[in-house]
Amino acid sequence: MKQLESKSALSEKEGIPQPESFSQSALEKIVTNRKHQPSAEDLITGILKGDKVALSRAITVVESTNPAHTSKVNDIIHACLPHANNSIRIGITGVPGVGKSTFIEAFGTYLTSIGKKVAVLTVDPSSTISHGSILGDKTRMEELVKDENAFIRPAASGETLGGVARKTRETIILCEAAGFDTIIIETVGVGQSETAVHSMVDFFLLLKISGAGDELQGIKRGIMEMADSIVINKADGDNVAKAKLAKTEFNRALHLFPAKSSGWIPQVTTCSAYEKTGIDTIWKIISDYFELVKANHYFDQKRQDQNQFWMLETINEQLKSNFYNNPEIVKLLEENKLAVASNKKSPFLAALELLSSYFK
Repeated sequence: MKQLESKSALSEKEGIPQPESFSQSALEKIVTNRKHQPSAEDLITGILKGDKVALSRAITVVESTNPAHTSKVNDIIHACLPHANNSIRIGITGVPGVGKSTFIEAFGTYLTSIGKKVAVLTVDPSSTISHGSILGDKTRMEELVKDENAFIRPAASGETLGGVARKTRETIILCEAAGFDTIIIETVGVGQSETAVHSMVDFFLLLKISGAGDELQGIKRGIMEMADSIVINKADGDNVAKAKLAKTEFNRALHLFPAKSSGWIPQVTTCSAYEKTGIDTIWKIISDYFELVKANHYFDQKRQDQNQFWMLETINEQLKSNFYNNPEIVKLLEENKLAVASNKKSPFLAALELLSSYFK
């Protein structure tokens, strides 16, 4: 008698064949477009016409770490530079959860409503483990992202410290050349290390929430000292009274700081980005600031100092890039890593040997 074969309850049954999850024609179109890269001249022409697609593609080239793109990047920057420096640059920072993205949408929407062209450069922190970044700020700016007079560009911070991305400065130049008269830079927002953005903006706005610190927190040096205005966000619902109290405390703290070289006295105000209240007051503060610094010529002096600073930063970045892309250094670096890991050589000696080999 033939024994019946028993099948396990966990055995897989043949299912319904799944359709292709992508369109072959769409895939071919993407591949073709990737092969056809626009020239520097095409991108420059598009940028000067205010074409957002050309602007986005040019920023992607500028952000590239491929040495083969260096010449193209230089051509784009050189052509855009005469059309730049005609905007106001506003840096916005604050700890995670303070509502930076919601505030920027409310603020940016208000600016476009009064005739401004706004470019928002957001910087997301990169993971030190996976090196990835979410770049999800656009999802929080549903209204602004659809505004014809607005442009939003997220970027990953990478290994750059100070709350900005590696190519934020160059991106500002491209956005200005494209006709955007108000540049907003949202930093990573990790606390008192958000200093690099101060060296590339004209106005530095610090977002706070009630209950995040008292006068002692306020008088800490660093980011508080650089702020041109402190805005207590989320002043709505049950938080209105708390926000007013926080405003009073920060006003007291600011009086302990030395006078700014700009002649400006930092101001504290409250707002609700969610309810879109107090936004016009913030713009009035910013407008008053620019009226003052342009009249006393501090605005021009700061722009000159920023240009010199970024020249030095570019030198540092280029030296670092050349060092790590040098074929001989790449080989010696791996050898020295192993030597240091096995305690056969000190980290300091290994570094000196690598630098000596590079500068020969």
